[in-house]
Amino acid sequence: MQQKYFVRSGIYFSSQLVALTPVLYLFVLSIFINLQSCRGKKAMAEESNTFYTCSMHPQIMEPHPGKCPICRMDLITVKKSSGLQPGEIMLSDQQIQLGNIRVDTPGNRTMGNETVLNATLNFNQEKLAAISSKINGRVEKLYYKNVGDFIQKGTPLFDVYSEALNNAKQEYLLALERREALDNAVIDFSQVIESAKTKLLLWGMTEAQVSQLSITKKFTSTTTFYSPASGYVIAIDVQEGDYTSEGGALFQLADLSTLWAEAQVYISQFAELNENSNVIVQVPGLPGKELTGKIEFVNPEISADKKLGLLRVTIRNEGIQLKPGMSAYISFKNSPTGLLSVPADAVLRNADGASVWVTSGRNIFTNRRVTTGIETGDRVEIVSGLKAGEAVVISGAYLLNSEYIFKEGALPGAGMKNVEYNK
Repeated sequence: MQQKYFVRSGIYFSSQLVALTPVLYLFVLSIFINLQSCRGKKAMAEESNTFYTCSMHPQIMEPHPGKCPICRMDLITVKKSSGLQPGEIMLSDQQIQLGNIRVDTPGNRTMGNETVLNATLNFNQEKLAAISSKINGRVEKLYYKNVGDFIQKGTPLFDVYSEALNNAKQEYLLALERREALDNAVIDFSQVIESAKTKLLLWGMTEAQVSQLSITKKFTSTTTFYSPASGYVIAIDVQEGDYTSEGGALFQLADLSTLWAEAQVYISQFAELNENSNVIVQVPGLPGKELTGKIEFVNPEISADKKLGLLRVTIRNEGIQLKPGMSAYISFKNSPTGLLSVPADAVLRNADGASVWVTSGRNIFTNRRVTTGIETGDRVEIVSGLKAGEAVVISGAYLLNSEYIFKEGALPGAGMKNVEYNK
């Protein structure tokens, strides 16, 4: 008897077997269909778990091999990571090599707290002298007419014609004459003479001028007034021929032997200021020269809009080399201490705070929020968020950030403030 065979999905079935055992045939057919279904699902899973990208242009993601549409390089195979936690990213060995991603284990290192502030040199307000008129009169002559002139204490400053002052001089001379004429009289002219002399001194005349007046018994219509202080002229508020009233401003003098270096300080930097800090002031115009200063004032009021406060340091101005208005730098150096720190390039900052990338497995990196402390030129203190001994990405952290944002859309915890990680 001739048997007939036919094919069902790649398997030969005997017509006699189908005819004799239809139940067995259905059973075998169902097993075959299930095997084919599982095999298809596995192929689909493998296909969905693999994509092809360009090593130079990671934004290219194709479901099949080929060439990069941008640079025409062959696409490389990348398997999608599975089972990653939020904030984690997995890279291939080639991506790590191309991105120059390197890790290091941070530890307690000696760090010196150094803060550099931009400052401006200003007049020492405690060394300013305001010269005003003590009488009503007309300025007949100015001996200094230029801002910036240096005036030595006791030198002539200006001449004034004052009717009231001339009358006071006349009263003083008259009292002297009466005392000489009535020397043996019962009347005591000493108090009258002393009262007239005190009036002249209060109106700006010096002891030498009053003594000269008592000797010569003569006076001119104008009176010379002398500078009560030394300094550089920073303002002239009168001209020859002007009338001045009692208390009117005439000159402003500045003693430049000391200056103020003033800087704006952020609220976060106030904790670093203390009386034991070594304050050093550097002026770009004097390269290589460091000036030691003393903190004179820290403004207790904070600018509400800028969150800034004023810091003032007094420095000596030897040789009057420094001028008000110059730019300067104020440096605070505190004693070095052992702190947990990482390289500055390892710390990423944004509006939500600071973060670092740490390794959590082979080729797996986790974004970790941290709280930073003091900073030097190349290292940053980690106050919280990191344990000693954890492997931290010190090179290529920005590339990890970009890759994660490209794949996930945003970093984990975006829009949230720093959350302290338990040490």
